[in-house]
Amino acid sequence: MADFHQNGNITTLHNLRSRPAEHLVHEISVFAETRKVTLILPCLYSELEGPALAGIIDELSKVNYLHRIIIGLDQADAEQYQSARAFFDRLPQKHVVIWNSSPRMLQLEERLRDLGLAPQEPGKGKNVWSCIGYLLACADSSVMAIHDCDIVTYKRDMLDRLVYPVVNPTFPFQMAKGFYPRIGDGNLNGRVTRLLVSPLLIALKKVIGDRDYIDYLRSFRYPLSGEFAIRTPTLPDLRIPSDWGLEIGVLSEAWRNLAPKSVCQVEIADNYDHKHQKLSPEDANTGLSRMSTDICKAIFRKLAADGTVFTTNTFRTLKATYYRSALDLLEGYYTDAKMNGLALDRHTEEKSIELFAENIIRAGRVFLENPHETPFIPTWNRVHAADAEFLHHLSEAVALDLDEFTPQGRS
Repeated sequence: MADFHQNGNITTLHNLRSRPAEHLVHEISVFAETRKVTLILPCLYSELEGPALAGIIDELSKVNYLHRIIIGLDQADAEQYQSARAFFDRLPQKHVVIWNSSPRMLQLEERLRDLGLAPQEPGKGKNVWSCIGYLLACADSSVMAIHDCDIVTYKRDMLDRLVYPVVNPTFPFQMAKGFYPRIGDGNLNGRVTRLLVSPLLIALKKVIGDRDYIDYLRSFRYPLSGEFAIRTPTLPDLRIPSDWGLEIGVLSEAWRNLAPKSVCQVEIADNYDHKHQKLSPEDANTGLSRMSTDICKAIFRKLAADGTVFTTNTFRTLKATYYRSALDLLEGYYTDAKMNGLALDRHTEEKSIELFAENIIRAGRVFLENPHETPFIPTWNRVHAADAEFLHHLSEAVALDLDEFTPQGRS
């Protein structure tokens, strides 16, 4: 049995490995007979050529309880779409590759643009949103799971443990968020969570006072993980951020729409490693620099929506408080890493903290200059209200792309 205990606002489920993995899989398979599970895989074409995705597909091929796998393919031309179809064809489950930049999909995007409802920028958020739209058009799944396609340490039991709390009908959870230790190749990873989010939340609590939302975010062991499972009735009203604040944005939506007792976090792996973003201090629009700014804006927007008043002086104080909090935490990370034989470059870590501190100010300035900015993609409920046939035409476009572009070697 899992070990249940309350960690702040939400329930934490630990991976105690106290029973054989096949028992867990058997239970999920039974539950999935009446609660069908769909997995979404948002990916770039370049990830098909990377070190992780082939292994992920090999592991997923062993999963017998999945009703469908939806692959959202970004940054691909027609030839690459055909190649991706062939790449994923070894999946034994029912699956579909959505070519997000196909002429038909672009026509649908133009249709949304005429309604003022089109996503503002390409990226993972738009990819996930499109995949959710297709899932809703299928109207045959009770649970949606999602994880990234760059996990080099992927094992199928990550998915088993992720979906179990949501697919189990005796559990109250509407959403499960995955967490795991960020250790790989002898290094202590997870820089953005350790050096930005954790000290930022501590600093916000000191500067603006107690907020239930801050306590809620602090309850998550790894709030930036890309792995979560959610029951599909909540999806039509889910607002997906179009920037790099996707993971924080989804947690914020769970805070807005769900009771804390219906949200849990579950430990899904003992070891996790994936592609690491560059810090990119020279370019604020790429890498961890862009990501950190978008995460800060996502948190500031949510706090403002709940009534917090921000000023220029607030952000100046927040920067100073964050910087001190981050350096204090760094001391603990350093000693913990050394005690466990892990590498941690204090100089590089402090450079990251300095960049994140500047980006807190940058995010605050952008927030104050654009108080009405709404970087969320419209909910599918709103799209349906504006164009009741859109989801049907989305499903039709995907099917027509599949019929027209046949991978080489397939009849």
